[in-house]
Amino acid sequence: MCGMLRLGCIKMLKIYKTVKGYGQTEIEINKSRFIAYVERVDSEEAAVAFIEQIKKKHWNATHNCSAYMVGENDQHQRADDDGEPSGTAGKPILEIIKKSGLKDTVIVITRYFGGIKLGAGGLIRAYGKSASAGIKETGIVERQGHTRISVEIDYNQLGMLENQLRQQGYIIADKQFADKITLIVLEKLGQEEVLKQKITDWTAGQVEFAFVGEVYVDTLMLCSE
Repeated sequence: MCGMLRLGCIKMLKIYKTVKGYGQTEIEINKSRFIAYVERVDSEEAAVAFIEQIKKKHWNATHNCSAYMVGENDQHQRADDDGEPSGTAGKPILEIIKKSGLKDTVIVITRYFGGIKLGAGGLIRAYGKSASAGIKETGIVERQGHTRISVEIDYNQLGMLENQLRQQGYIIADKQFADKITLIVLEKLGQEEVLKQKITDWTAGQVEFAFVGEVYVDTLMLCSE
C-alpha cells in the first residue's frame, strides 16, 4: 500500500526507512515519567530545532535527553545525555535508531524523576525502551525513490493505458488535458526504461516521453514487537 508522496530532501536514494512523521508516547518506570517525542527531519538544523522546541516545552523536566541520525550516509549523528550519567541516555536512544535501521530521525525523551534511582543499567534500559515505544507509536515508513515520467498520448488511448498501468500496480500521479493527454506515471529508480518499453508496446509507439523529476513513495511498515 503506497502512502502519500513527498519530495525528497536528501539526495535521492533507491530505498530507505524513516519514521512516518511526528509522534509521542509516555511510559512510567519506577515512578519516573519518560515521554518520547519522535520526528522525521531533513537536516541537522531541523533536528537541533526540534530538540530545542521540546526542551522549551519541558523546561522544568529533570532531563531532556536526545539523539538523531540525519543524512544520506548517516553523516550527522549526535547523542546528548542532558545531565544523566554519561552514556546512559543519549547513546541508548541513538542505538535504537540505528537498530531500527532509520534515517532522518530525531528522538527526544523527557524524564520527570519519580524519586527512585534506576542505576546506570536501569537508565540504559529505560531510555532504550522509551525510544522503542516512541518509534512504534509513530510508525515506520519505507521510502522508495521513483522517477516521474510524462507520458503523452491521444485521447482514444487513455482508457486502455490507465487499465494496463493500474493492473500492473503503477501509480498515476497526475493527468493533464490539452490537445493530447499527459499522464505523470511513477516508476522505481533504475526501472524507467522497462516502463517506457511497456507503454511503447501498449500504444504501438504512439507516445511521447519526458522525465519530470523524482519523488519518494512512502509505504507504511508494520513494527515488530
